[in-house]
Amino acid sequence: MAFEDKDLVEILEEHKQIDIAKYINYVSAPQAGAIATFSGTTRDTFEGKTVLELRYEAYVPMALRCMKSICSSARSSWNLLSIAVAHCLGPVPVGETSVFIAVSAVHRADALDACKFVIDEIKASVPIWKKEVYSNGEVWKENSEFLERRLDLGKKDEMWNEKEIEVEVERHTRKSCCGAKVKVIEEGDKK
Repeated sequence: MAFEDKDLVEILEEHKQIDIAKYINYVSAPQAGAIATFSGTTRDTFEGKTVLELRYEAYVPMALRCMKSICSSARSSWNLLSIAVAHCLGPVPVGETSVFIAVSAVHRADALDACKFVIDEIKASVPIWKKEVYSNGEVWKENSEFLERRLDLGKKDEMWNEKEIEVEVERHTRKSCCGAKVKVIEEGDKK
């Protein structure tokens, strides 16, 4: 079975709750020594404001491609058996799950590290947008992981502008959300 066949990635329509047992059962296997999970739930307050619900929107085709690419990246870094990822769209009331991840592996370290990687990458790079709805208003929120990634990219741009560099672009042979792989070769690295 190909690795892609061992990944279940879903974006659920509005008002459809995540069936946590479904995703845990999907990644369960006799050879799994560990199943690591992450459940992102709507909390009732944020910075002293009463939260009523979160609302999610997404560019679904790209979001699915990106999440599948994240699963592929996790597989390249850790020895994993199966991965399941589900994210809700629409309103998610306080106490309900908006994103759920389950990762199985022979060893717990691989499952735990990969699970953290998957949620961090989803929050940093997948085109899913969150609005927090308070008792006295609402606001679209940027994830801190996205902001940190953008800040890091800005620092790299500044560094690149100061040095003479060569950039190689390699097209992926498979579909991914990234499109191209960029390799930066600094002056001292040339052979």
